[in-house]
Amino acid sequence: MATEGPAPAPTHHRAEILFGAVAFCVALLLLALLGRETSWVNGQPLTRQPGFWPAVAIGGMLLFGAAELMRLWRRERRAAGQPIGPELVRWVRAVEFVAWFMAYVWLVPQLGYLPVTLVFAAFLTWRLGYRSARMIGMALITALLVVVVFKSFLRVSIPGGAIYEALPEGARNVMILYF
Repeated sequence: MATEGPAPAPTHHRAEILFGAVAFCVALLLLALLGRETSWVNGQPLTRQPGFWPAVAIGGMLLFGAAELMRLWRRERRAAGQPIGPELVRWVRAVEFVAWFMAYVWLVPQLGYLPVTLVFAAFLTWRLGYRSARMIGMALITALLVVVVFKSFLRVSIPGGAIYEALPEGARNVMILYF
């Protein structure tokens, strides 16, 4: 029976140091804002103070963030990692979907929940590489079901689109209430 050696170490990415440093700086910013964003009440026990648990969380972020940065720094000195550029490009590509979400949030009050949801579902399905008519059709059916469930059954209050004002009164009311 052959024994296998230890699993190979995961590939070192230099961008991990950048991510760790940014996360640590965010924790420092939160620590700096702690006194302004939380309060301490005289006469209350420590664990009942409004700022206690946020302080514990931020302290943990700083402690573990510093330990992770030291670990990454030691690993970087021992073995050169992959170039940072391709990894940063991968991170930035994720911002594309934040931009799509922001566009969606901006367009819903303009064009209405149903039309924008249908267009975005179809387009993002295509954007993710699912380009067959079957997949886009499934995305459209799913989007329609989501709209009907949220607006009609769950009665989620989503503003009607400004474009609905151009519809005849009866259709406008149905679209605003149910779609």
